[in-house]
Amino acid sequence: MRYFIELSYNGTNYHGWQVQPNAITVQSVLDHALSILLKTQIHTMGAGRTDTGVHAAKMVAHFDFDTSMDLVDLTYKLNSFLSKDIAVHHIQQVKNDAHARFDAIQRTYFYKISTVKDVFDVNGAYYYSKKLDLDLMNKASKILLEYSDFECFSRAHSDVKTFICAISEAHWTKVKNNLVFRISADRFLRNMVRAIVGTLLDIGNHKISLEEFHRIIQSKDRSNAGASAPAKGLYLSEIIYPDSIFHV
Repeated sequence: MRYFIELSYNGTNYHGWQVQPNAITVQSVLDHALSILLKTQIHTMGAGRTDTGVHAAKMVAHFDFDTSMDLVDLTYKLNSFLSKDIAVHHIQQVKNDAHARFDAIQRTYFYKISTVKDVFDVNGAYYYSKKLDLDLMNKASKILLEYSDFECFSRAHSDVKTFICAISEAHWTKVKNNLVFRISADRFLRNMVRAIVGTLLDIGNHKISLEEFHRIIQSKDRSNAGASAPAKGLYLSEIIYPDSIFHV
């Protein structure tokens, strides 16, 4: 039987989501906890990969286990077993061929910038005190929806078959002392959101014009875009699946 597990985590102390040799990752910690509680080796498959220091308000992973179980009890035991920076919210049975990564039809990230020095959110937001032209940044964000090839925002030498992504929303909002960038798409490339945010910050500083932004995207060259924004401000926040995979 296959199960979807929904969790959130503070990525500060982890080398990203995906299992790596000689590194503590969220996936390795979760797999270890599930394996101990279910008394068999469990390997999860995540909806995507988050890099070192990136957070998730919502991550989804699937795992297989042959026996039915009390999912509420397992959720409680996992939260008691896991460290305080990982929280499991929900576990449910899905169709046996449901896939946390390949069945996702939309993913959403947000990036958080603090415009004032906040000692209580040192690892949860990027402190950026320079004045930004938010209106211009939102105009640039709309330009993203005009394109589908985002190679210019992909990590160099990425092993992917295509750089095509369908972005459905991208915009900035001001929430008290924070600036929040929200972006949704069917898929994202490695480092894509942080590269976009870094480039939009250059636009907000009037270092790059809207016309130049068009040319950067059309160039398909990562070296033309801005520097990547720091990992600590980035959150995976939503993953949407078709209802059909939940009808067991």
